[in-house]
Amino acid sequence: MKSELAEMALDQKRTMLDDDAPDAVPVPHALVPHLDEIAILLDIDGTLLDLMPTPREVWVPPGLSETLGRLTERTSGALALVSGRSLNDIDLIFAPDVFRAVAGHGAEMRLSVDNEADDVHAPPLDKELKRRLAAIAKLSPGILLEDKGYSLALHYRLAPHAEKAIYESVSLIRADLPNAPIEVLPGKFVCEIKHSGFTKASGVRELMKHEPFRGRRPMFIGDDVTDETVFAIMPDMDGLAFSVGRRAMGVNGHFDAPADVRAFLARLLDPR
Repeated sequence: MKSELAEMALDQKRTMLDDDAPDAVPVPHALVPHLDEIAILLDIDGTLLDLMPTPREVWVPPGLSETLGRLTERTSGALALVSGRSLNDIDLIFAPDVFRAVAGHGAEMRLSVDNEADDVHAPPLDKELKRRLAAIAKLSPGILLEDKGYSLALHYRLAPHAEKAIYESVSLIRADLPNAPIEVLPGKFVCEIKHSGFTKASGVRELMKHEPFRGRRPMFIGDDVTDETVFAIMPDMDGLAFSVGRRAMGVNGHFDAPADVRAFLARLLDPR
């Protein structure tokens, strides 16, 4: 079991390769219904924003906040960010703007931008478990630890050589705690450990039960392995799914880069 998680991470990454997925067409404007009929659901890192060496270095390009604000208005509020980041982190990035969101891979949810009481939060990870997981960051100086409360992420973009050692260490901890209700999420140069029982998909399903999303056709854009749970449920909702940077399985189309996503969103506001 020592290398089980490391192999799982590599297997999941292989599912993201273009060669493993059917051809997908670039996203045409005509494919998207009128804005008063859809709910726009957007991943952040690698989808709306360009990836950076560390999570704290991402930034919002000029014009994006205005585009998101106008789309929120044109959809009567049916725009939400769907991210592995916490609500607090999302708000810091997009400040002073505040958006409805499914955050922390479904651990947090903001249904209203006006009332914090509507926020939903998952329980925090066990303190002892977090302490043991946090110690993995000592494997290499380039590993960055991010404690989200309900999950813990180990970023290794600055230490890619440590990937296998990270997953092997996580696997050993899980072997000691076989009944712990946790799940490991491999991502782009990140290994995240969270409570089981919630995902981005479960968060999106719950979000779509509430106004102003209820009754609309969801359109989701994402780029990472963790977004595939949302890709998978879009057909159940007559929704549309688009991947970024790769041709993912089962999507309606793809974008080459976040800049293309931003340009596409801006074009949705053009009535022509």
